[in-house]
Amino acid sequence: MTLPNQLTILRIVLTPIFVVLLVSENISFKQISLLVYVIAALTDWYDGWIARKFGYTTQWGRFLDPLADKILTSSAFISFASLHLVETWMVVIIVIRDILITLLRSYAELKNKPVITTKSAKAKTFIQMIFIYYLLFAYVLNLSFEGINLELSILHPTLIYWLMLFVTVLTLWTGVVYLCDNWKIIKTLYVPAGKRASESI
Repeated sequence: MTLPNQLTILRIVLTPIFVVLLVSENISFKQISLLVYVIAALTDWYDGWIARKFGYTTQWGRFLDPLADKILTSSAFISFASLHLVETWMVVIIVIRDILITLLRSYAELKNKPVITTKSAKAKTFIQMIFIYYLLFAYVLNLSFEGINLELSILHPTLIYWLMLFVTVLTLWTGVVYLCDNWKIIKTLYVPAGKRASESI
């Protein structure tokens, strides 16, 4: 197994550890969860850099890497919902959209018919990550310095609500754009091989 794939597996392993620490009642564990998430996120950047620089790209890696990313981000959103930091219905929309698109993309990779990752989808992923980092830092910081009333600024419920709503709408919209841009490729994935052959005659 190549090093990038090992790092991808590590990211998947770190995800449940992050969740358990974040949702625990212990403030110290919550602080550690921030470190675990940062490490997990760094493995995503590092394995991509190694794969591009040294050509360590495999079909298995192309299948597993985006799946590991969505497992990590979806787990973060679900944890935020369980902590009542964000609205559950928004998380449901984000998680369902990301899982469906990721499974589609991974299936296409296995069939050697990779779909195009749109610029809007890349922007969505970047904004999701920024929001997760922001909320995670704000939440842990607010708990760590309880009594300073940081909630009035960086963790205000109304601010979090509108930021999360923006992320939700953006995520849903990019999913629709993704399907539209790749519709021709998507259709070929589900056409039987015999039918494709007959149509090409």
